[in-house]
Amino acid sequence: MVGFLQRLLAKTDLHDILYPAGTQQQLKEPLKCVIESGSWQGELHKVTKSSQKVIVESRWTLMRDSAGEAKSILTVDTDITQKKQLEEQFFRTQRLESLGTLAGGIAHDLNNILTPILASAQLLQGKFFQDEERSGQLLTLVESNAKRGAALVRQVLSFARGYKGEPTIIQVQYLISEIIQIAKQTFPKSIEFSTIIPEEICAIAGDTTQLHQVLMNLLVNARDALPDGGNINISVENKLIDEAYTRMNLDAKVGHYIVITVADNGIGIPPEILDRIFEPFFTTKEFNTGTGLGLSTALGIIRSHDGFIKVSSNVGRGSKFDLFLPAVEATPVFKIEDLDLLPGEGELILVVDDEAQIREIATIILENHNYQILTASNGIEAIALYAQHKHQINAVLMDLMMPEMDGITAIRTLRKMNKQLQIIACSGLNSMEVFAQAADVNVQAVLSKPYTARELLNSLHHLLRG
Repeated sequence: MVGFLQRLLAKTDLHDILYPAGTQQQLKEPLKCVIESGSWQGELHKVTKSSQKVIVESRWTLMRDSAGEAKSILTVDTDITQKKQLEEQFFRTQRLESLGTLAGGIAHDLNNILTPILASAQLLQGKFFQDEERSGQLLTLVESNAKRGAALVRQVLSFARGYKGEPTIIQVQYLISEIIQIAKQTFPKSIEFSTIIPEEICAIAGDTTQLHQVLMNLLVNARDALPDGGNINISVENKLIDEAYTRMNLDAKVGHYIVITVADNGIGIPPEILDRIFEPFFTTKEFNTGTGLGLSTALGIIRSHDGFIKVSSNVGRGSKFDLFLPAVEATPVFKIEDLDLLPGEGELILVVDDEAQIREIATIILENHNYQILTASNGIEAIALYAQHKHQINAVLMDLMMPEMDGITAIRTLRKMNKQLQIIACSGLNSMEVFAQAADVNVQAVLSKPYTARELLNSLHHLLRG
């Protein structure tokens, strides 16, 4: 049996014909499963004979010879590319509906964030400017509120756009902290949040945007169940599911899971409708206040992650939703904030941005950390400056969206002048389309706005010295 598996894996020519480059990793689990159990079913990325990439629902069956030895695998594929595209459009529509219900809270919180920034900036220009202690307090206030605003905008944009890509390893504590942050900033102040997340919690593999969407749907429902305020609790635990559990829960499989629980102490769900809450378009909300797609969407997303949902509720006492997701091993992660501020060694950096204030602050940061600076306000100026100083310029910090000549066009031109030029692309429109454009022109790094001094310095340090 082992020899049969090795022969299958050795057929690289067949893999190159049927599967897109770089996707051979997706076959390891199906091959292992079909060898061990005789069958496998799941989604795969493949290519047609016209080299078009497609997504298929694939069913594999192990075929044996008369002696009982494995001889081949029968595969039956169903093209579900269009279905997946429609599904993603549906998910995005539902996300936008959720954002619509939060719009008032988002605007309210952004105004709360901007108020101390504007007031502190005015005070710093006045008499407090000479008071070092008071100035330090005001600057800290400005920084913390600016970070809050940037985080809120980033999360809202990420949630609204969404991006369905290859599954990534997700640290559950960060996923929950992000969604609670946006909920705290948009829900009524009469609703309190509490969390229980053990330090040794496992990671999961999946799509961050879609799992954000599931948690947001559950939190919005919990909010609606608390018209007079109350408490929403999110807890996480590791759970080993054995065969006995799977006999009682048909959706479960034997293995390690993490369980995310969203519970509220609200009005609860009557028993007669509890079995219907996951039906598409079923809703108990008033006309024009809900489509009834939130929970059906959540169930679809969790099932696509090989998980399942359990729900319990008591009228007048609240509801509890348990999300079961397969656990995976993950290495510890560190944040950019944990790194030191790394100075330069006198390198000349060309900073290109149409916003004068961004050019000014980037210049201050870099000059204070042993870099030399040239600045340009658009792509045309950048090309002219590079032509004059190309033997001295060590790297370029390029904004992607500018008038007269945008950053992508400017980078392509600079690449013709010097293929080895080190470039960091910057963008305030932090979408996957922007990152894809940057990848097309082979930039070495992408820096999302608003960026901190630490992020800028560490990006340059990594670019220039590795």
